Amino acid sequence: MKSGARGTGSASTHKGKQGKITKKELENQFIINASQPASDKIFDVSAFEKFLHDKIKVDNRVGNLGDAVQISQAGDGKIEVIAHTKFSGRYIKYLTKKFLKKQQLRDWLRVVSTSQGVYELRFFNVVNDDAEDDDE
Repeated sequence: MKSGARGTGSASTHKGKQGKITKKELENQFIINASQPASDKIFDVSAFEKFLHDKIKVDNRVGNLGDAVQISQAGDGKIEVIAHTKFSGRYIKYLTKKFLKKQQLRDWLRVVSTSQGVYELRFFNVVNDDAEDDDE
């Protein structure tokens, strides 16, 4: 393999109609599915959306979203984050875990990536041994 054959840039280039090289529009879409805890009324989706608005950094500055990042509710308990800049899914997961810790829900909920760009909040599986303890 030749040196420099792999591109290191995040945006790929392709030739336009007239042979000019244009940069492809970079767009990352992430969905956070919190419908299960939201239906049990232990997770406030609108508060989480506000938290993301307040905490997401663009160009190392908080509150600098502008047109680069759009956050919206997409149905029952789902939040959609669309970024037009370089953006990491692990950053979304980190902020989600930070919100859960702040709300003291981290002991009951976990963040699981179900597919690329989709994160889901799930309850921890707890085995109930209380039925055996009650008999004693």
